[in-house]
Amino acid sequence: MINIQTIENVADCTPLYLPHSLYLKPLAKMQISVALPEKIKTGKSVSNLEIMDKLSAELKPDKFLVLKVSKSTVNYIRFEAELDERKRLRLAIERLDGVALRLSGFSDAFRVRCTETKDEFPTRHDWDSYFRDARNMDEMKAGERPDTIHITHLPIRWFCARHAENDEHVKPSESIFKRIFEKFGRVRTVDIPICDPYRKSMQSDISGMRTFSFEQDVLFEAYVQFEEYSSFVRAMDEFRSTKLVRKFVDKTQAININVNFDKQKHLSDSHVQRRERMRKRCIAKAQAEDEERERERKKQAELEDRERFDLNHVCVRSKNKTKQKHAQNCTKFTGKSKNN
Repeated sequence: MINIQTIENVADCTPLYLPHSLYLKPLAKMQISVALPEKIKTGKSVSNLEIMDKLSAELKPDKFLVLKVSKSTVNYIRFEAELDERKRLRLAIERLDGVALRLSGFSDAFRVRCTETKDEFPTRHDWDSYFRDARNMDEMKAGERPDTIHITHLPIRWFCARHAENDEHVKPSESIFKRIFEKFGRVRTVDIPICDPYRKSMQSDISGMRTFSFEQDVLFEAYVQFEEYSSFVRAMDEFRSTKLVRKFVDKTQAININVNFDKQKHLSDSHVQRRERMRKRCIAKAQAEDEERERERKKQAELEDRERFDLNHVCVRSKNKTKQKHAQNCTKFTGKSKNN
């Protein structure tokens, strides 16, 4: 699901790339579990909407930016929730944790537990230990060490040239994407798979296209590789527990993006070279198919020309026969007239 939010509070946003009005905003997520009473009459249903209304009432004066069901069992209903401002998160959790909700039709209360959502963003220990222990990695080589970031769920129109934002088939700009990340240090290379028209024809392990969904016309994924480890670390730390924000003239939008370190050696020299070989084969195949289609087109055009020529020839012969027959009839008629 494409979950681009409209937000109002931008006081805690930090600039990412001002020429495109891009910012980062700290996440304020929490997990809410509502325990169901042990004795619920058979056939009696619990209204999720009523529970959400009750939770919203308990949260006042704050309000949810996001509140949705993430899991439902016979024992509890779990909700994912998000506020518009992180500094209000602690007080909101204290306000909700331990409350008892009274729902219509139920004599027993529904107990609420509320905690901050666990941060699953990778740590320095995660990537250092991964590359240290990986047997198929050589940390002396670029792309086989912690230097490449993989980002998904990026809105295409936020990363294209300003004048092309409203074009029908717009693509993100690799040069703009590179400039954004140069604030963290020297960028060795970037790769945006959807910018390569031949990438879909490649094998999935080499194409770099890790996410496939109906969102591909709106969202994209990208890779950025830094020359130095310290630049990679600065970028990862900057994106930790944040969402991407774009300020427009009349509104401000935000989206939760996914940021991780690349584990597939996507921008290693070996994969780049292999991808280039596959790309050349794809180009050659496409050219051969174009040439075949052109030959078929010419062949079809020649066939149609021949058919038109044959049809015209038949028509001319038919006209000539008609004229000859008409002339013969006229001669017979004229001869008879003279004899009379």
